[in-house]
Amino acid sequence: MKVVFCGTPQFAVPCLQALLAAGHKVALVVTQPDRAAGRGMELQAPPVKRLAMEHHLPVVQPEKIRHNQELRAQLEAIAPDVIVVVAYGRLIPDWMLALPRFGNINVHGSLLPRYRGAAPIQWAVANGETTTGVTTMLLDAGLDTGDILLERSVEVGPQETSAELYPRLAEAGASLLLDTLAGLADGTLTPRPQDHALATHAPILTREDGAMLFTRTAGQLYDRWRGFQPWPGAHTVLRGKKLIVHRMQVAEGSSTLAPGTLLVEGGTIRVVCGMGSLLQLDEVQLEGKKRMPADEFLRGFQLRSGERLGA
Repeated sequence: MKVVFCGTPQFAVPCLQALLAAGHKVALVVTQPDRAAGRGMELQAPPVKRLAMEHHLPVVQPEKIRHNQELRAQLEAIAPDVIVVVAYGRLIPDWMLALPRFGNINVHGSLLPRYRGAAPIQWAVANGETTTGVTTMLLDAGLDTGDILLERSVEVGPQETSAELYPRLAEAGASLLLDTLAGLADGTLTPRPQDHALATHAPILTREDGAMLFTRTAGQLYDRWRGFQPWPGAHTVLRGKKLIVHRMQVAEGSSTLAPGTLLVEGGTIRVVCGMGSLLQLDEVQLEGKKRMPADEFLRGFQLRSGERLGA
């Protein structure tokens, strides 16, 4: 097929690689503009652009697309069979939806209609899902509301973080995309509407999502930490200063003390959570200090059992 590919981050890279390896003609790559990043705040090209340049593919990086007449004329001149959209980061306007004969195909990192939105992988892990997956769908004017084409389930390990799950889902999505295009080409795929009553949402993450609320159970806090890797992670407040928890685990035992109460014993730091459950903090970083294992932290910072974490 003649394809226009819209994508930006690393998650989209395996899909573009798969299209090229399968012999599809990628006539144009549409990606977001280069952004300043890193300590030096130097402009950095998005991963999809870097791959496209390696393969000498034409690339455009419009700041906006809805009323972009130059982009519209370019796409109409290409007359693609399909537009593939993978984590592009922009809503696709009606004129793009109507352009290709096979529609705009999106690869989404969840089993729709669950986890519609910008952060489906993070929220699935944060909510303790043991199974998630990838979906290909026909984009429509809504947010991840289009008809489903194919789905593939992926198991989530009990200790797996979203950062570890990302590449596995990206590879699954690439394989599913090729199957989807093949099914559309030979007419064997029948789109099916989503059951909107079963929809859940996965909004874009904020710094506040990483705040540890100790009325949640230890298991819930651990799952949220797994889900919110590498950002916003997990953080709380100790003696008026921000405390980042880089590693943690659910501890055995229980306590009748109030949520947020610290239990310090033998080089370990545990905190009481909801329903009396216990969370062990294995690696922490106090505001203005380096990150360090719990035993090292205790040697330099005299914590006492009975102190409280939280604002």
